[in-house]
Amino acid sequence: MGPGDLNVTRTFLHLTQGRLVGGVGTLLDLRQAEQLVETAAASIPTTRQQIEQTENQIDLLLGQNPGPVNRGRTLIDQHIPDVPTGLPSALLVRRPDIRVAEQALVAANANIGVAKAAYFPQITLTGSIGGQSSTLSNLFSGPNGTWSFVPQLTQPIFTAGRLRSNVRLAEAQRDQALVAYERSIQTAFSDVSNALIAHQRTRETRLEQEKLVATLEDRKRLAYVRYQGRVDTQLNALDADRDLFATELTLAQVRYSELVSVVQLYKALGGGWQ
Repeated sequence: MGPGDLNVTRTFLHLTQGRLVGGVGTLLDLRQAEQLVETAAASIPTTRQQIEQTENQIDLLLGQNPGPVNRGRTLIDQHIPDVPTGLPSALLVRRPDIRVAEQALVAANANIGVAKAAYFPQITLTGSIGGQSSTLSNLFSGPNGTWSFVPQLTQPIFTAGRLRSNVRLAEAQRDQALVAYERSIQTAFSDVSNALIAHQRTRETRLEQEKLVATLEDRKRLAYVRYQGRVDTQLNALDADRDLFATELTLAQVRYSELVSVVQLYKALGGGWQ
């Protein structure tokens, strides 16, 4: 319920007060209308507190004094980007943790730079509508939830024998660097998988919640038409208003979660998908 909706509710309260004064309304009708207005109004200070404290955190990150932050689009108007299909796993090599582990491995063995690509899975990360691809999900299908290499992968990565002998990691220090490199890659793929799952599921939830809001908006409209036509009670109209308000709050939270999931995916990919 936005400011406009709250103003409409207050207008309805004033009309109810007028009906009571005119002898065609009851005190119960008035109290129910007051409850609707106060319930909506009570949520505003808490939301404003969260906004102002978040603004202070942003100012702190920017090295500025606490104060208001310039506004852009509202939460509802924010564009939620679509995740492209067929994102290559090569995007992950930009991640700082992988780069650090890779350079440590290069330092441990100057020749590893030629063969290091054999350790990195060359797969497609995303499938339809931005969800994770089957090849990515199959990486975690083993009994322990870690690297299970199915036939569609063309290279047996992280095998303990042949690849390690190819790069001749004979010393314990080199083995340690290799394990750290492997672990950083595994962590990266796990992060991407989790981010894609979160993005896909929150998107599905948002679409269903939008349908619910549309349904309750129509219910509210019909309930007030029936009340004004004296074929239904004010209580049913107010119930429809309260249900719509709660559902709109939930939709706002889902939209926020979906935007956060995009940020998490950007971070997991090492800087987006450009």
